[in-house]
Amino acid sequence: MNILVTGANGQLGNEMRLLAPTTNDKYIFTDVGELDITDIDAVCKMVENEKVDVVVNCAAYTNVEKAEDDERTAFLLNSEAVENLAVACKLNDAFLVHVSTDYVFDGKACQPYTEDAPTAPTGAYGRTKLAGEQAVIDSGCKYVIVRTAWLYSEFGKNFVKTMLKLTAEKDELKVVFDQVGSPTYAGDLAAAIIKIIASNAADKQGIYHFTDEGVCSWYDFTVAIARNAGHTKCSIAPCHSDEFPTKVARPHFSVLDKTKIKTTFGITIPHWTDSLARCMSKMKNE
Repeated sequence: MNILVTGANGQLGNEMRLLAPTTNDKYIFTDVGELDITDIDAVCKMVENEKVDVVVNCAAYTNVEKAEDDERTAFLLNSEAVENLAVACKLNDAFLVHVSTDYVFDGKACQPYTEDAPTAPTGAYGRTKLAGEQAVIDSGCKYVIVRTAWLYSEFGKNFVKTMLKLTAEKDELKVVFDQVGSPTYAGDLAAAIIKIIASNAADKQGIYHFTDEGVCSWYDFTVAIARNAGHTKCSIAPCHSDEFPTKVARPHFSVLDKTKIKTTFGITIPHWTDSLARCMSKMKNE
């Protein structure tokens, strides 16, 4: 198969690059320099000329705070560009794998969100990502939408890298304990996407949830990061979210139910603590 990956320079895109050689498929990796996904003509031309069978959309506007001040740009990348990809897939009978987010929910639940749980985004980022999901569904293309949360990797900027730096430099650190979710190693998500592609997913289309197994708070996550790194001199204390006011209400509960993706595609998901150790080991080796 010919597989087009957009947003290939991001966390997930880079993990897809690492795994692509383990398949027999031809991967075409693009970022904004190679393909402007806001340009419908360029997208359709690429999909047609390269005889693309599958598009994996890893591109997104992910700055949650900045989106509050620039929702127009967030909407352009998270919805309009996604619609372009979906239209191109529809016209060329290609299959779209689109990555979405836990931010489509309001975070007020007390049990893991299933795929059919009511959506209620609380900010611009969540609204634009939800609009992107709807654009895919409305396009009539063949698709799988994968919602994920708390993504990190050895690539780019992310929470793990930030906490590694802070726990190495500071004697004391406060981290919120009243926001809980499931950290997700981008390498695990990339592996799941590759398995979805290989499983003839055209007859299994719909929305799916994927994060690593287990649940923790950002405080717990930070403690685990510091422990793995051997940063024992930094005292890490739990605090409430209101001690760090933000422009958008962050979900207090971001746990996603993964039953559907595990049973449909036979995917085994590792625990977040094991994946964190694996990712940090790669960081040390590099």
